[in-house]
Amino acid sequence: MKSVILPGGETVPALGQGSWMMGERADRREAETAALRAGVECGMTLIDTAEMYGDGAAETLIGDALHDVRDTLFLVSKAYPQNASRDRLTAACEASLARLRTDRLDLYLLHWRGSVPLAETVEAMERLKTAGKIRHWGVSNLDTQDMAELDAAGGQSCATDQILYNLTRRGPEHDLLPWLDRHDIPVMAYSPVEQGRLLADPALTRIARDIGATPAQVALAWVLQRPATIAIPKAASVAHVRENRAAADLVLSAEDLAALDTAFPRPRSPQPLEML
Repeated sequence: MKSVILPGGETVPALGQGSWMMGERADRREAETAALRAGVECGMTLIDTAEMYGDGAAETLIGDALHDVRDTLFLVSKAYPQNASRDRLTAACEASLARLRTDRLDLYLLHWRGSVPLAETVEAMERLKTAGKIRHWGVSNLDTQDMAELDAAGGQSCATDQILYNLTRRGPEHDLLPWLDRHDIPVMAYSPVEQGRLLADPALTRIARDIGATPAQVALAWVLQRPATIAIPKAASVAHVRENRAAADLVLSAEDLAALDTAFPRPRSPQPLEML
């Protein structure tokens, strides 16, 4: 498994597992549990979730499915922006810990920027680190100017920026990704296959057929070929997990990358960071 080094030197898998819309239906629980466990067994031990997902249902699913292998995991969760204050972040974190059936988060993220000053969120995150409730903290959906403000607010310990990044969302390549690279902050790419919408794209289907892979594998491999980038696709079945895992071993040639650049060109000018 390819890996990414976080600020401070810790290594995490470059391919993890997302959990958006998981844990919300009883009839899918067995399959989702099996998928999560299969992913862990094949090295996808970074698990991403959020208190927002199903109002905690995804965290509960993960806690129930994986509590017995907790020490092998790198657990990531995210706090609502309204909970990212010095008065509310501790309670939000404790609630996530309870649902996840653990005593600490490996990485805790601000889900998106709200009205709470970034300096106050940094202070609250650092307090959680000191208390042993979280090991690292970071952000999600923050654009270049936001990251510069975070840095100026004392956020040098930020471990990642989780953003929407895939073949059809290449705007961050203009300014945000270079800024993160200069500050040695890895990217965590959510929706790397555009919530499945990329899979029916005729150009991607043709390129994948020529490579001998599936469209999802090519889209994931494209994200993963960028240094210091973690991808967190969701998979709700064991078969889908195994398909995703194979993408981590897929090497795209220069010709493959050129074909993808032609089919999915990046915007000609900087764009505001997109969100889903």
